[in-house]
Amino acid sequence: MTEPIRVLHFADLHIGVENYGGIDSETGINTRVLDFLHRLDEVVAYARDNDVDLSVFAGDAFQTRTPSPTYQREFAWRIRDLAELAPVVLLVGNHDQPVMLNKATSIEIYDTLAVPNVFVGSDYTLREIETKRGPVQVATAPYPHRNLLLKGRSLSGMSIADIDGLMRDEVARLLADLAEQARRSDAPRLLAGHFTVDGAVVGTERNIMLGRDAAVLPSALSNPVWDYVALGHIHKHQNLTASLAGAPPVVYAGSIERVDFGEEKDLKGFCWVELARGATRWQFVEVDARPFVTIRVDVRNSDDPTGDVLARLAPEALESRVVRLIVQATPENEGRLLDGEIRAALRAAHHVASYQKDVERPTRARLGGVSPETLTPRELLARYLQDKATPEDRIETLLEHADTLFVEE
Repeated sequence: MTEPIRVLHFADLHIGVENYGGIDSETGINTRVLDFLHRLDEVVAYARDNDVDLSVFAGDAFQTRTPSPTYQREFAWRIRDLAELAPVVLLVGNHDQPVMLNKATSIEIYDTLAVPNVFVGSDYTLREIETKRGPVQVATAPYPHRNLLLKGRSLSGMSIADIDGLMRDEVARLLADLAEQARRSDAPRLLAGHFTVDGAVVGTERNIMLGRDAAVLPSALSNPVWDYVALGHIHKHQNLTASLAGAPPVVYAGSIERVDFGEEKDLKGFCWVELARGATRWQFVEVDARPFVTIRVDVRNSDDPTGDVLARLAPEALESRVVRLIVQATPENEGRLLDGEIRAALRAAHHVASYQKDVERPTRARLGGVSPETLTPRELLARYLQDKATPEDRIETLLEHADTLFVEE
């Protein structure tokens, strides 16, 4: 019996995220970008130590569509290291795609230069890749670009929901076609995709996604033709078919580094897959991502608010962490908070994301004595427009358009 194919599955590097960082004096690179690169170094080291056969990157190499040459160089060095170990598949994600179809993606250069052992998944294609432990059928499903998938179709007069439905149907058709092609081979079969799957748990990445998302139905991916489905795009690691008997693992590897506090409690890492026809095993491997810590201190009833805050800011609780401090105070004791001493203590942190005071205030009069926390987004918008003396007919029009956005969110 042949050995399983050893596959590395990782995704969503977003090299270029600079939140909560500063310039490193030795490299000239933002310290947060270095965090992402160090995590990628961990991935490469694991692949080397475990004799990888195939690396599959499921999209979003960079944070922007036009990354700096420095960031491209740093990524290229590490892809070269992986390619020296085994074949590498680079899937095109939404952050890798240009706005105009005729422009190059941020990773297309690997195809243009025909870099050995590197395959760019820029379209819905099935290819057989030879590894040292045997062949693998690899299907690539890049981020569904509406202008490409629905090219030539008239969308005039169609609603957003109708267009999303067309996108979903077209992606399902393409995936079904790839499955039929893969069925003709007895080799292990892997599908790599970069999109949102309906029902997946999303997180902060909703704030950094580019463009609209048309969710793919799980039924389009759970075809037993596949032995493993390697997904990118959603930063939270999860297996979408964990409770579905007979279905292949459909897995988001998640991102390898935290973007912001919305991912504070999420584990970060990649997947290690032992790919075999009908008998795939896999595991999630956690990396040493930068800890994000929110420290909340309630001093509303404190006689020594500054002392109580400082007691929570022990250096060991701050070291190597990105820290957000939220102090809940009253108007009476807010003035007793010695900001200079508190900020001096916070300097023990790797980076201070914010120091904010949540002070109880009387309900604002212009809301009619109603707390804004009790109002819906629509009600808040209506009151804002009224406060700006917007004409009533204009308010109704704006609220109708806003309703569409609220439903989408």
